[in-house]
Amino acid sequence: MLTSQAIKNEARNLGFTLAGVTTPEPAPHLTAYENWLRLGRHASMGYMASERARMCRRDPHLILPECRSILILGVRYPDPKIAKPDEKVRPSGRVAAYAWGRDYHLVLPERLQALVAFIEQKVGGRVPNRWYTDTGPILERDLAQRAGLGWIGKNTCLINPKHGSYFLLAEILLGVDLEPDSPFPADRCGTCTRCIEACPTLCILPDRTLDARRCISYLTIENKGEIPPDLRALMGNWTFGCDVCQMACPWNRFTEKEYDQSFMPFPDLPNPDLIADLMLTPQGFNQKFKDNPVQRVRRGGYLRNTAVALGNSGFTAGVPTLEEAARDGVPLVRQHAEWALKQISSLQ
Repeated sequence: MLTSQAIKNEARNLGFTLAGVTTPEPAPHLTAYENWLRLGRHASMGYMASERARMCRRDPHLILPECRSILILGVRYPDPKIAKPDEKVRPSGRVAAYAWGRDYHLVLPERLQALVAFIEQKVGGRVPNRWYTDTGPILERDLAQRAGLGWIGKNTCLINPKHGSYFLLAEILLGVDLEPDSPFPADRCGTCTRCIEACPTLCILPDRTLDARRCISYLTIENKGEIPPDLRALMGNWTFGCDVCQMACPWNRFTEKEYDQSFMPFPDLPNPDLIADLMLTPQGFNQKFKDNPVQRVRRGGYLRNTAVALGNSGFTAGVPTLEEAARDGVPLVRQHAEWALKQISSLQ
């Protein structure tokens, strides 16, 4: 017999820390999402505003017509506070904690497929399904809240009272009836505004949305063009993503330090050597970040980010490398290296 609890138990056996079940009814924050799009706060992520993407977020049956239940899952990645920069490596950058190890797009699909296989074995036949891990047109944090996994904080992250917010989410749409969990009952942010105050670029808005156009994670990952000059000096040493708002959250202060070992840090992460990385050739970049999320921005995007971080460091030792980068074959790299040279000069 297939039960929600049996699936949750198997999910935990497969390495998921969180597991909950909800229905395919429309997500509760659809209006807020539509307003966010209308205001252009999704920046250049036009795929989020396509007609199909909007319709699917409104009705999961457009993704899986047979959908009767949605299983929401969470896997924990490292607490960014455990990062200890090597004092011998100066200046160093900073990579968001979820990207220290293997790309979750490579890790989680195998587990999701294994969980589907378990469900089908229990049912005794094929079960219509569709799974995603940050790749599908659904409001996964909304659904996670409705599946009882936590609440959506002021920084827009899902927060679990026991485990904090350092989670990667995944979901499986299923063509079987499962007993849904009760929605998480309360917002526990209270009057706290630490995440809002900590954000270097002021991208966290009072209505619990982000202006992606100002978010360091967007600027260093999804953004394929130049970083707006007025925001570069505010980005500090982040070369891929950002953890500032989560590190400021009190709910992450006392959570356990255990995390999924698939996300153990690669060499030279989480604090990459900025000078060494700015000299990476295409082959060197691909070798260093093989199977790592940083691959997503390709060499040009990563060196763009690295140049900005090196400029913000103020280290004159980085000047010769920046001068070389200012002659790089990629215009995006050249442009940001030239800015970084001026930035270092201004900080002296």
